[in-house]
Amino acid sequence: MRKIVFDIETTNFFTDTGSNDPASLSLACVCVHDSATDAYSSFFEEDLPKLWPILEGADILIGYNSDHFDIPILNKYYPGDLRAIKSIDLMKEIQKALGRRIGLGAIASATLGKKKSADGGLAIQWWRQGEKKKVVDYCIDDVRITKELYDHALRHGKVKYVDGKMPHELLLNTSDWEMKKEHVLTHTLPF
Repeated sequence: MRKIVFDIETTNFFTDTGSNDPASLSLACVCVHDSATDAYSSFFEEDLPKLWPILEGADILIGYNSDHFDIPILNKYYPGDLRAIKSIDLMKEIQKALGRRIGLGAIASATLGKKKSADGGLAIQWWRQGEKKKVVDYCIDDVRITKELYDHALRHGKVKYVDGKMPHELLLNTSDWEMKKEHVLTHTLPF
């Protein structure tokens, strides 16, 4: 089963666009971990034609807030519809089980004992200062954390979070996460 864990960073804020629609934002970079190669890669807007075959070859796209944020932004650039590929949005899975959303940093800290290296606001500042490598490094770090959270949840059926000062375990139903879904895409490659 080919799993692509991914995250994106943007060049702007919602306040810059005057909209709360993620598709109103512009892409800075996309970073992925491809289980087929066990490698991390990054793509800027001009590199997206190289990314599409990777995503199209995935059995599962895995992200954090990816169904609401990352996929709508990528779909703005993609000639097909990435929603046709099975997606596991860890934030959505946590919200289903808990009834509210919790950020990646809080779940990673409680579950893995790891902190995020920065935040999206700082990444936008770096982008605007021309520090693209810092943005890519931060994005790849988020992909690593998301992959580790996914692997942990799949192995143990739970993640942890802190409510007030009390740590809690949150059971997740992972039984269908790795069941294959047939998908039909408008592929970017000519046939």
